[in-house]
Amino acid sequence: MDGNGRWAKARGLERTAGHREGTETARKIVREARSIGIRHLTLYTFSSENWARPKQEVGFLFELLVSFLKDELPSLMEQNIRLLVLGDIGALPLPARTALQHAMKKTAGNTAMTLNLALNYSGRGEIVRAVRAIMESGIAAKDITEQSISDYLYTSGQPDPDLMIRTSGELRLSNFLLYQHAYSEFHFTQTYWPDFSVDEFRSALTAYANRERRFGKTGDQIKA
Repeated sequence: MDGNGRWAKARGLERTAGHREGTETARKIVREARSIGIRHLTLYTFSSENWARPKQEVGFLFELLVSFLKDELPSLMEQNIRLLVLGDIGALPLPARTALQHAMKKTAGNTAMTLNLALNYSGRGEIVRAVRAIMESGIAAKDITEQSISDYLYTSGQPDPDLMIRTSGELRLSNFLLYQHAYSEFHFTQTYWPDFSVDEFRSALTAYANRERRFGKTGDQIKA
């Protein structure tokens, strides 16, 4: 969800205004995804590299997160959406950690959709974490498979992403779900995240649905 800061700068506003507007976009996209039957949605909310941002901005982001969770929890329950976190939440500020744990516990039984928030997340860090866990579990090297690695990722039990959407004109993965994106389709847009509308979201899904996914198999074309 890129472009909050640039959206604000283009309007002569503080970066915090962009983050606040970006939160409103997240609300709209989550509700739209749920309404059209998407079962898994992941929002890259805060990477492990984002700690390098100004302290004031980081603090605001977590205050915004706490506010978002408080406001949206009734809606998540009403829509039967389960909330999960991908990443190490142990390093997050206590209010954010507490709000996340409460929301995850409250929504644990919801089944219509899973909403993943990638927080303090690093794709490489996730793989390192998985390797360490596999070694600690005692699994023999000869018994390690792609599936066993998947089982130790944050996304264990969830399907790999079909589609990755990146806003604001950036054309890279930025350490996001590196293992899981092996055969994902990508959609890049110049639109800043605060301006990313439900209509553009639907257009991205339509474009995806018209692609032929081959998964590396010559001649074995699969219509999405």
